[in-house]
Amino acid sequence: MELLIKNAYVVDWCQEFKGDLYIYEGKIKEIGKELNKDCKTIDAEGLTLIPSFIDLHVHFRDPGFTYKEDISTGSNAAVKGGYTMVNLMANTKPVCSTMETINYVNEKAKKINLVDVHQVASITRNFDGKDISHLDDIDETVKIISEDGRDVMDSEVMLNAMVKAKEKDIIVMCHCENHELSVVDTRLAENTMTWRNITLSEFTGCSIHLAHVSTKEAMEYVIQAKKKGLSVTCEVTPHHIALTDDIEYRVNPPMRKKEDVEFLIKSIKNDWVDTISTDHAPHSFEDKKKGAPGISGLETAFAVCYTKLVKENNISLNKLSELMSKNPARILKENKGQIKIGYDADLVLVDTNKKLKIDSNNFESRGKNTPFNNMEVYGDIITTIKNGKVVYSQN
Repeated sequence: MELLIKNAYVVDWCQEFKGDLYIYEGKIKEIGKELNKDCKTIDAEGLTLIPSFIDLHVHFRDPGFTYKEDISTGSNAAVKGGYTMVNLMANTKPVCSTMETINYVNEKAKKINLVDVHQVASITRNFDGKDISHLDDIDETVKIISEDGRDVMDSEVMLNAMVKAKEKDIIVMCHCENHELSVVDTRLAENTMTWRNITLSEFTGCSIHLAHVSTKEAMEYVIQAKKKGLSVTCEVTPHHIALTDDIEYRVNPPMRKKEDVEFLIKSIKNDWVDTISTDHAPHSFEDKKKGAPGISGLETAFAVCYTKLVKENNISLNKLSELMSKNPARILKENKGQIKIGYDADLVLVDTNKKLKIDSNNFESRGKNTPFNNMEVYGDIITTIKNGKVVYSQN
């Protein structure tokens, strides 16, 4: 299979130029100018070609909650948003605590064949907060464990899980929240558990990834950890850098104050933030009305981040590509996220000059829940390419 992309403005984390890209058997084969091949050709004049996005924090709700989303609808939402790889959380039914459930997800995703999927395993069996014996049975296909939506409250259990993770060379992804304090103050709940999880990581030597960092204090703990050389990475979400707590919309952690948002953006500029992840959490209208926290984020993430970071805060598109493509690929140890010969030809063509209005009625996701409805943004996804094959196109 061959594909030639002509006349694109090519951008990744470390380069930008106008030129052509030749793809052969799913890999980037040649990069240059005035390339000519006898194969399918896309004229990308006026468009920007960047590596497609990788999301480290996604809920596809399959198995068990497919009325909210399933692997098919989630995959279609992903490619429409420019994503070709997603890291799926374990809060399904049954919980992804066994290889049987994990293999079900992986095999279904392969059959659909729109996005590459990594399925996370739970830290404790069925999220019971105590039993980690199932971690002995997970195989090398599992790169990350997480108790997403909850934190492991028992510090000894979390410590022992980190010891096992260190032995298996897998990452512990932390949802930092002290649930005993959440009813008192969500900020305190996030900050105290961020400190605890980093401290346990330092003690065990385990690699951790901190999900949806939202407060200035939590980010300061991350910065301190990175300065000490600890194996700590972190993500921020599009909604936590684009919105503040004057928006009444339920997410977990909640929207924060203006000074928190400003500090997160400053931390992006200063290279302390590793990735932007959506925490794509689709819900039915009824569940959202009952108070279910979350946002359907895959289809709006790039445009929201491009508008907020590049257009409004003078952050380069190179940096945004690093946050949305290169760094998540590095964390997952995938040959993706850069426009480089030999890398997977996972790419996206975007119109960065096009202004559009977000309309959740047009979402591919079953979840129409978003605080960004009717917001005007820049950065329209025109074509998404995975392994040299067009998996989404507006045309």
